[in-house]
Amino acid sequence: MTQPRLILGSGSPRRRDLIAQLGLTADAIRPPDINEDPLKGELPRPYCVRLAREKAQAIEASEDEVVLSADTTVALGRRILGKPADEKEAAAFLTALSGRRHRVITAVAVRRGSRIWERDVVTQVKMKMLSNEELNAYLASGDWRGKAGGYGIQGPAGAFIPWISGSFTAVVGLPLAETAHLLQAAGLNLYKDAS
Repeated sequence: MTQPRLILGSGSPRRRDLIAQLGLTADAIRPPDINEDPLKGELPRPYCVRLAREKAQAIEASEDEVVLSADTTVALGRRILGKPADEKEAAAFLTALSGRRHRVITAVAVRRGSRIWERDVVTQVKMKMLSNEELNAYLASGDWRGKAGGYGIQGPAGAFIPWISGSFTAVVGLPLAETAHLLQAAGLNLYKDAS
């Protein structure tokens, strides 16, 4: 039986790196073009789950292709902190997160044909109090661009995170244990004999 083709529904280099940890390389990368604005009154977790599902459904794929999509959202209470539009918004997000605990929600959707398998993972994260010097140096680095909440734990901002409870890979952008399970459910053989 031939292995189905894996379609990564994300342009994120971090997600490419993470699936490589599972020994996989996407056969194609097809980032979906969907509206990522939250619905009025939508809470962070349902928002994240909806986006992952909509991304998976928006991608053209044949029956023998497995589509992997995900969404990562930073939640401060009921507030959704998405990808900052500019440096000013990144500064506002980081200032709000400074010295506080927040949640990072990553939802994963895997689709093959009309079937969808889904999981979402919530990780608690604490950010230390940021000095003006730390904040300004991080903003100047540009590492905040394209990252939910305005930071990436796998980059220089990792020095701002003294504590997490949950999945580190989910905070980076793809919870590996859950993703592996979903991909196997969809028919991908992750641990095939290499001989």
